Amino acid sequence: MIQLGVNLDHVATIRQARRTYEPDPVWAASEAQLGGADAITVHLREDRRHIQDHDVRRLVELVHVKLNLEMAATDEMIAIAATLKPQSAALVPEGRQEITTEGGLDVAGQTARLTDVVARLHDAGSIVSAFIDAEPAQIEAAQACGFDACEVHTGPYAQVFWEQGKDAALPAIRAELDKVRQAGALIQRAGMRFNAGHGLTYSNVQPIAALTGLRELHIGHSIVSRSVFVGLRAAVVEMKRLMREAAESCSGHNTSA
Repeated sequence: MIQLGVNLDHVATIRQARRTYEPDPVWAASEAQLGGADAITVHLREDRRHIQDHDVRRLVELVHVKLNLEMAATDEMIAIAATLKPQSAALVPEGRQEITTEGGLDVAGQTARLTDVVARLHDAGSIVSAFIDAEPAQIEAAQACGFDACEVHTGPYAQVFWEQGKDAALPAIRAELDKVRQAGALIQRAGMRFNAGHGLTYSNVQPIAALTGLRELHIGHSIVSRSVFVGLRAAVVEMKRLMREAAESCSGHNTSA
């Protein structure tokens, strides 16, 4: 069954805007879990622009579902993960000037380094995923490095969806969706878990959620944005409903075929 990892970075973004104690990402994690979140995702950035070290420590202790720690492949972050032992560690690229993650990790360009990082995170007991663009060379490299999962960067699909009429039947949108679909098939053939995320919203999530074999979606900004109006628990419930409807529709279609 398809699962939802709720990214709570932007709850911390609001808190850090005033350098205060609220809203608390741990409280947010409780609300997300009550809404049906299967995992809680946070990105501990090197510049600590939102999530802080103490947030991750408390989440490790208090979250009742899987904690997915997004992190750069630096010695500092590996040491933190080795100490805190999150259930899942997702390696992502990171730039100080970017507003959000702008592309996938170049696994193919640093296989020796990432093979060592993956081994160290495995020693800490974490499932390890690579956030990558939908490119065969990156998938092949991820398999060679020993990653357990690949999270396909859906940002290009989301951008085209927004710009090209928000209709998944349009050729430009279908082309981006096909890239994610083909990447997912390669990931599964390589024996890794097929996850996806970035830029997904209530409007564009269903075509992605319907892809065969998709294990997890990691969604943050859209859920936190919706929660301003309806509350976080309700926002998570609605996103999971959309995902499950899409996944079940695809499953039913495949069975009937």
